[in-house]
This record gives sequence, C-alpha cells and structure tokens, in this order.
Amino acid sequence: MNVNPILLEVFKNRFAAISEEMGVTLTRTAFSPNIKERRDLSCAVFDHKGDMVAQAAHIPVHLGSMPLSVKSAIDNSDFKEGDMVMLNDPFKGGTHLPDITLVAPVFCDGAAEPAFYVANRAHHSDVGGMASGSMPLSTSLYQEGIIIPPVKIVEKGEIVPGVMTLLLNNVRTPVEREGDFAAQIMANITGVTRLKELIGKYGLAKVDFYAASLNDYAESITRKTIESIPDGTYRFTDYMDGDGVDCENVPISVVMEVKGDSARLDFTGSGNQVTGSVNAVRSITLSAVLYVFRSLIEGDVPTNAGILRPIEVLTRKGSILDANFPAAVAGGNVETSQRVVDVVLGALAEAIPQRIPAASQGTMNNMTIGGMDERTGKPFAYYETLAGGMGASATCRGEHATHSHMTNTLNTPVEALEYSYPFRVKTYCIRKNTGGAGKIPGGDGLVREIELLSDCEITVLSERRVNAPYGLQGGGPGTPGKNILIRDGEEIVKPGKFHSPLKKGDIIRMETPGGGGWGK
Repeated sequence: MNVNPILLEVFKNRFAAISEEMGVTLTRTAFSPNIKERRDLSCAVFDHKGDMVAQAAHIPVHLGSMPLSVKSAIDNSDFKEGDMVMLNDPFKGGTHLPDITLVAPVFCDGAAEPAFYVANRAHHSDVGGMASGSMPLSTSLYQEGIIIPPVKIVEKGEIVPGVMTLLLNNVRTPVEREGDFAAQIMANITGVTRLKELIGKYGLAKVDFYAASLNDYAESITRKTIESIPDGTYRFTDYMDGDGVDCENVPISVVMEVKGDSARLDFTGSGNQVTGSVNAVRSITLSAVLYVFRSLIEGDVPTNAGILRPIEVLTRKGSILDANFPAAVAGGNVETSQRVVDVVLGALAEAIPQRIPAASQGTMNNMTIGGMDERTGKPFAYYETLAGGMGASATCRGEHATHSHMTNTLNTPVEALEYSYPFRVKTYCIRKNTGGAGKIPGGDGLVREIELLSDCEITVLSERRVNAPYGLQGGGPGTPGKNILIRDGEEIVKPGKFHSPLKKGDIIRMETPGGGGWGK
C-alpha cells in the first residue's frame, strides 16, 4: 500500500481529534478544579505495540512518558473487550504518584489481540501519603501515596469494586477522586468508540497502515530538522536549587552530539540521585527531550513515537535523571523535567543561537494545601502549579505569567478557588519588571496571595529561588522567585521547598520567576 498524502493528512487530524475529544470528555465530567479548571490531564492514541500515534495538545511531561505506561500495562495485563488498566508507579512508566493513567484496548472484529489502545493521564489532587496533596518533602516513594501497579479497574465494562474501594480508602478526598476516576473511564470510552468508528469506515488494514505511516513521517521531519543543526558536540550544565532535604546545587548536564540526521544526548554527567523528592525516572528525561526536539520542528507535524527515533538518550542508573526504586520522585516530574529542558535548550543555543530562547521560569511552583474545610466540615486537598515568565527569543519578548515548557495547564480562576476551597485570594497580578533585561526582555512572573480561612497544612515544591533563569546572547537573567508566609502581619521568607502547618488567617504569597532576556 502506497502513502496517499491527502489521506495521511486526514488520518493525522482524525487521530488527533480523537485524542482532543477524549480530553474534552475528561475535562467536562471531572470533579476536581485541578482537572476541570486547570486541565491537568493528557490523552493519546497508541498502536498495538504501545507506540504513540497521536496526542492532544495537552501536557508534554505526561505525553512523552505515557508510552512507557501503556507498554507496562500491555506487558502486565491480559486485556479483554471492555477492560481498562490503571497504574501510577513511576518505575513502571509513570511520572509521580498523583498522575494516574488509565489504558483501554480497542478490539476489532473479534480479534484476540487489541488493534490499538487509548490512554489518558490525570493529576489527582490527593493520592494519600504523608502530606495533603501527595507532593511531600519525602525521602522515599512509599511516603508519597498509594503505589498502583498495572491493575484492572474496569473488567468487561464494569468497575472492579474491590480495586476502587482500596483506592478510595487510601486518599483524603474519596468523593472527588471517585468522580475524577469516572471521568477518566468515560474519556477512554469516548476514545474507543471513535477509533472503532474510524476502523469501521476505512478498515483496520488502512487505519493501521496510516498509523505507522504517521510515525514514519514524524521521523522523517525530525531527521530533516536535526540536519539543519550544524554537526558538532555541544555541552551545557545548569543546577537544581536543591532537594529540600540535605543538598544544594545539583548539576544537570548534557553532552549533545549532532551528526547528520541524528543526535545523541548524554546525561550521564548529571548528579547522583538525592535524598529529597526531585529525582526523576528515565521516562521524565525522555519526555523533556521529545518536547524540545518537537519544539524545533516548524509546521504541524504529529507528535508521536517517530520523533524520538533519530535521538539516542543516555542516562545513568542511580542518577537524578534515572533514579533507582524506591527513590522519592514527587518533584522530579514537575521540577527536574523543567531543568532538563533548560539544559537541552542551552546546549542547542551554542549550535543554533538565533533559534533558541532564553530560559523560561524553569519551575512549576507546586503548591498543595489540605485540611478540614470549616465551611463544610469535610476534608479538602488543593493542588496547583503557578505560571511565570517565559524567556525572550531573537524574535519576540517573553510572555508574562504563563505556563511554559513541560507544563501546559491553565491558571485556576479566582472564582473557582474561592468556591471550592476555604481560601480568599488577596492578590493575583503580574510581578512587574521581573523579566531579564536585554535587547529583547524576558517575560514577567506573577504574584498569587491566598488567605487561609481554615487551619490546614501546606507543601511547596519550587525551583529558581536561588539559581535564576539564564539569559542568552548577552541577555540578563530573570528575577528568581520568592515564597513568603505572612502571619500576624509579619513576612517570613520561606525556602523553595517547605512544609508547614498553617493557621486560619495566615497568608501565603508566591512570587514566581521571570524569564531570561535575549541579546545585549
């Protein structure tokens, strides 16, 4: 069968549309503000081997690592029609425990094996563990929440009651979690239905052929993009502020070798895994690399498994970018992934300086707050990542107060926060003049100030409080972020990573970093 370029474009958009519709279903039926307002979720379509065929325009750190979760589900499950497998284990293809993935098979014409798979991943605001929100200053994976290996949550179209009961008994907000699980199940049902309709229209052989052709097409375009980078060896090192427990300035290093239409990225010079929770599993490192090279590609090409084919990624077991079980990893997904992006972009800036922007804020500014809501007498768990400044480029100023790189969520509206949680939002504004100076300045961060209306606890995992986002080509760095607790009128500057009990009336103020400037 020969590739018809018109049909290739049709299938590219059909597969992507299925992923997008899954996301709409999940967003509109979810219970938690984290999913329905911030859209902390991702959806994608996979072939019979578990390779990604298409994704929705969701969250890069989810989508680049999700194929490993799907393959883990395939390897550890006996899929039947109507089944769905759930998992969150970071050492079996996950990212961190709050990100729970549901995988569903797509059977065709009574075949014994699935023809395709659909999957979605959503960040649950609490999955147990030592702190509300399940993003603690942990030293072991066991402290971070319930660890879910690949297990059937739906069997022959029915929720497995024992598995659901076990999950809900290990979280602080079971009603909200059950609602979000139901939304994830419905999203996969949507994906399965649409794929069966596509197969019914074109036939399995043609759909399967064009799924493979789209991966080949993405590989071809990626190779042409790499060919546009001068051959050579490029190096860059940046640093994590610390792990929040016992170490500071943890190096993240890459040696990038570009030769012809392929690239080799060697991260083995990065620091050893640490005590605190900023360790990343290998799937996170792969996600960051996929994101950067996809961002280099001009034009609307599918984001799928083909993009990584020309790229070799080397990591070292026991390092901060390929940690050993049971290392604490809650912050690796959200913080260390951002630094990997900064490092890869920094190396590319040596090769193609006019095409690479300065560093963006380089953190997701994770904030989790939980306790008993005095208004309702029920437990609550709030999680949010906060936007900041984007780095400037040779062609445009950095955007202000926006999510960048490995996160692609929205800012939670003030109304949604105050309705759902015992919060009063005191300030929500641009943090002016925090972008790096330069011929083209970086974007400004933001300020979010929340007054607590109930006693509770808070955990913050943030970066770029010490090591500022770098500028490029003579541009200045962005202003580092700052975390402040205001109690009885006194401002107490807190470190980038901290856990603290809060009293009713306390105010937490987060000032996020600005992006780096570009050019003198």
